[in-house]
Amino acid sequence: MIEFAPRLQGVTTYYFAEKLAQIKEMEKQGVPVINLGIGSPDLLPPSEVIEKLRSVAHDAGVNMYQSYRSLPTLRAAFTDWYAKHFKVTLDPETELLPLMGSKEGIMHIAMSFLGEGDQALVPDPGYPAYAAATELAGAEALLYPLEKRLGWRPDLSALSRLDLSKVKIMWLNYPNMPTGALADPKFFDELIAFAKANDLLLCHDNPYAFILNDHPMSILERPEALDHAIELNSLSKSYNMAGWRVGCLAGRKDYIDGVLTFKSNMDSGMYKGIQEAAVLALQQDETWFTTLNDEYRQRGEWAYGIMELLGCSYEADTAGLFVWAEIPEEKGLAEAYSEEILIASKVFITPGMVFGKQGAKHLRISLCGHIDMFKEAHERIRQAIASKDIHITST
Repeated sequence: MIEFAPRLQGVTTYYFAEKLAQIKEMEKQGVPVINLGIGSPDLLPPSEVIEKLRSVAHDAGVNMYQSYRSLPTLRAAFTDWYAKHFKVTLDPETELLPLMGSKEGIMHIAMSFLGEGDQALVPDPGYPAYAAATELAGAEALLYPLEKRLGWRPDLSALSRLDLSKVKIMWLNYPNMPTGALADPKFFDELIAFAKANDLLLCHDNPYAFILNDHPMSILERPEALDHAIELNSLSKSYNMAGWRVGCLAGRKDYIDGVLTFKSNMDSGMYKGIQEAAVLALQQDETWFTTLNDEYRQRGEWAYGIMELLGCSYEADTAGLFVWAEIPEEKGLAEAYSEEILIASKVFITPGMVFGKQGAKHLRISLCGHIDMFKEAHERIRQAIASKDIHITST
């Protein structure tokens, strides 16, 4: 067998891929598992977006290769969207690059800026793709803790005392996944000052800006941000278009050009029909988010109820698609508790260690499922606790 490249050493298979395989084996035994673990939106995109994709599928030229920069109309829709929601002015020709999802962008950024001998600051807890992309690019992921006492933010003064001479980029994500923590203008200003002082680039991943959040923010709103930050955004969560793979990278022209150099060697452009439909998604008014978030609030109440049954403590004033909670002290580590819950009730809840050491005592519930699914999960767990198959000694 031909050996794999050294870059794969130390990069593991995505946790959820392995867990889904386990769940599939369990279901072969005849009991369907309720999966509260994965943040894959189950609701439909706006109806006119779906209809647009259907209507353009037979247009001449729709199946041809597309520009690496995507349609001018899509770039303009993204920049209009940034101006409308964030009061950020971007040049659609030079400062906005549509992507096939923001996860693609994470890999493109890592490959464009990082190499052997470089380091990247990676949040703990945080999205595993930040560390994986960093390591696949040949660089070192330097984990920085998000402190619960600071509202799941980094202690920038402590970070400043470290040797950051090899650090080129800092991954960050607010509203944060998995904790749901929010940023504010002062915090973003502090991050920009930190980046300026340490000559590094902030890479802000912002896909949850509109989910259960009354005050969406972009780091690019802040003074001097374009000199020290780039931002990823996505239609996956905001418009229920995860499988459509539409996102964008916003930033200064030279940063965008560098990423485009790598991207142009990796794909041949986004399907034109999806691009045209995405334009309509970006043009939705505020009633879209109001309706979407009303549904997520209802689901969130059931998710809180499940966490309370399990003796977990949580904060309700968070944003995003997840409920993040600390498990009872006597339960040890969340990975074992998650497995206990899965075996006893056939309900899967993500253990926080997936996102880093700081999540070792936490569980995460995704709000991506019909309300009846949450009710059924609640009942299964209640019964498992009553029968002592799930052991709770304190709340």
